[in-house]
Amino acid sequence: MSRYRNRPFIHSDGSPIASIYKTKNPDEHFAQNIGDPGSFPFTRGIYPDMYREKLWTMRQYSGFGDSESTNSRLKRLLDNGQTGLSLAFDLPTQLGYDADHPLADGEVGKVGLAVSTLADLEQALDGIPLDRVSCSMTINAPAAVLLAMVIAVAEKQGVPADTLSGTVQNDILKEYCARGLYIFPAAPSLRLAVDVMEYAAHRLPKWNSISVSGYHIREAGATAAQELAFTFANALAYLDEGRRRGINAGALLRRMSFFFAAHNLLFEEAAKFRAARRLWARLVRDRYGVADAELLRLRFHAQTGGVTLTAQQPDNNVARVTLQALAAVLGGAQSLHTNAPDEAIGLPTEENAVTALRIQQILALESGAADTVDPLAGSYYVEELTDRLEAEALRLLERIDRMGGSLNAIRLGWMQRQIESSAYATFTRIQSGAQPIVGINCFQEDNASFSEGHFASQQNSNTHVTEQFNRLQTVKQNRNTGKVLKALENIRATAKSSDNLMEPIVEAVKLYATIGEICGVLREEFGEHREERSDVTIPDL
Repeated sequence: MSRYRNRPFIHSDGSPIASIYKTKNPDEHFAQNIGDPGSFPFTRGIYPDMYREKLWTMRQYSGFGDSESTNSRLKRLLDNGQTGLSLAFDLPTQLGYDADHPLADGEVGKVGLAVSTLADLEQALDGIPLDRVSCSMTINAPAAVLLAMVIAVAEKQGVPADTLSGTVQNDILKEYCARGLYIFPAAPSLRLAVDVMEYAAHRLPKWNSISVSGYHIREAGATAAQELAFTFANALAYLDEGRRRGINAGALLRRMSFFFAAHNLLFEEAAKFRAARRLWARLVRDRYGVADAELLRLRFHAQTGGVTLTAQQPDNNVARVTLQALAAVLGGAQSLHTNAPDEAIGLPTEENAVTALRIQQILALESGAADTVDPLAGSYYVEELTDRLEAEALRLLERIDRMGGSLNAIRLGWMQRQIESSAYATFTRIQSGAQPIVGINCFQEDNASFSEGHFASQQNSNTHVTEQFNRLQTVKQNRNTGKVLKALENIRATAKSSDNLMEPIVEAVKLYATIGEICGVLREEFGEHREERSDVTIPDL
């Protein structure tokens, strides 16, 4: 990609485009709230030259069926110009079950890659140079296990752990308020998440050990301001848990990243990202006394909004994704995933996945959106939106603080109710026609849905299930069972203590202990979460 950017930045008449444009009459508001890119409060971007120096990482969320198919897709995306991997996992993997568990029946490989043991990830990443390609994994409850597997795969490739770059989502708190893919109760889950963060801080200096996710909160129905507030409330909970355990906030902040949604309202979404940087920098400075500018920078990945896609008139999704991706670029994302037009109904075909990648490449090379830093700065509308979103998010954060923080707000069901209320308000606007959705409540056409054959959907053969079972059985037959059982008991003993769980999990993974066996031990020690809603009335501020 860099070779295509090695050119002058010019307007259509050949005149030069400046790296940055500023107001000629800066006032106190400008100095305190907008400033320069690369400087506190980072409203205009976390680096001085932003995309002029380096474009965002282009990722496409991949992973389906068996490891072999996933490996082929990853290699083809890299060949087509993708610059980072983003792995999706099936539901059994996300919930810590092996492929042969009764609860996994019918779900193996269905919405992502099935991983039961290290052998599955070895095959999925075969021939992928982990010393040169960053790897992002959307995994939460069993994040420690999947990260351990990546470490083990890299070791087999001869890649030192301290050179690995990538991200593990590891944001378990948002599962309780928005997504529902949890295993253990919230308190031990929080412990496990911070164990991953602490381990990575010492062993994986280039790895993002948590990607605090507003994406799923927004997809569940939250407003833009709620997305910011609830995401930051969860992030503060991780930092507070680290502080309680005596871990310096800076050690965790250095590799903390964020994950936000990009939806249809172009200017609001761009303003949201600008407000996010400013609010986070102020929160970290004021709450933790952090002065190091590097630790105040909010680095984030964005993904276009899956919930905005429609099965009706699916070609329209290309326009939606383009607008959303443009909002992320104008807002200064460090990494971006663009949804394929057929993702309203299932996993994308290879052709549509490449089309989604091309959207990013066109924005980067043809639109001019990346040719100057923060091109929307100074717009009366965008600056007003930025201020308003920051103020509303801060108001919500103050309310969460009154409840005792994110963990308590989730326990009381307050966050869940706020998201549900916003989702219902959006639903009623769409139903009434007050919020137009082209092809849904206006400009409908007959025979215009994906399911009626507009696209050929990605099909997974059931043979991958048999292959997954066979690989799992082969691994179990060939491993040293005695050593595996000893490693699992070591995990149990560590879980009973307050020691970090990552090291024993890494050792168990290397011996080919399964994800189900590891999570099974932790289930026995920690228990399983069952959602309960409190009837406590929470007064307004």
